Amino acid sequence: MIAVIRDFETGARIGLAIVLLFLLAAFLGPWLSPYDEVQIVAGVWEPPSALHWLGTDYVGRDLLTRLLHGAQVTVQVSFAATLGAFLIGCPVGIIAATVGAWVDLAVTRLVDAVMAFPGLILALIVLSSIGTSIPALVLMMSVLASTIVFRLTRAVAADIVAMDYVEIARLRGESLRWFVLREILPNILPTLLTEFGLRFVYAAILISSLSFLGLGIQPPHADLGGMVKENALAITFGRMAPVMPALALAILAIGVNLVVDGLLKHDVNQDLRR
Repeated sequence: MIAVIRDFETGARIGLAIVLLFLLAAFLGPWLSPYDEVQIVAGVWEPPSALHWLGTDYVGRDLLTRLLHGAQVTVQVSFAATLGAFLIGCPVGIIAATVGAWVDLAVTRLVDAVMAFPGLILALIVLSSIGTSIPALVLMMSVLASTIVFRLTRAVAADIVAMDYVEIARLRGESLRWFVLREILPNILPTLLTEFGLRFVYAAILISSLSFLGLGIQPPHADLGGMVKENALAITFGRMAPVMPALALAILAIGVNLVVDGLLKHDVNQDLRR
């Protein structure tokens, strides 16, 4: 990992620094803040001051404290949903590419049927039916994202399955477990790690969008999208309260994308050296 970071270009190193600082602020900040997430500490939409560095929100809570808690929730839910998507999509994609025949056809057609629905609309329908608890959010987001992970995994695994060394292993009578763990997974892991970063960003944007529409993280708990919705009217009074959580989400997305670009370029350079 250290060798990979050393090969990163300047942009990727900046992205890595952004992500690390964001994570440190999100997970350590709430413990260091003198205020509680739901504590009313001053007037409505007060400007930044020595006591409240980013001012207050629409009911007088410290905006920085809310932002730190919201960032933590957004990161946790997005990571859990992305991890769930890969735990669902990767094994199914690899098995479909390895076994082929009717298994591949049936699973692919099922995934195509799910992907035919717009993701945000399908999420709104599902959450309206089963509720907006955090487990429901994570499960729904995992299932939706797993379709894209499946398509990518199946595509890259199919290229590996067609290689000569895989055919030789098949002739030796190796088991399906051998194919997955020794031949396919090690060769597609860099692609999957890159896709994990992209899916994480999309998950953060999706949970923020759902919260903005009222079906994500529910008040009084904070998350970035919900904070934008709560403080939207502050713009008419010249306050920056809704801009701060949107800016935090943008910074996270930029940092992760810079790291992903660095990983892609590192993989390309490694291939050229070979």
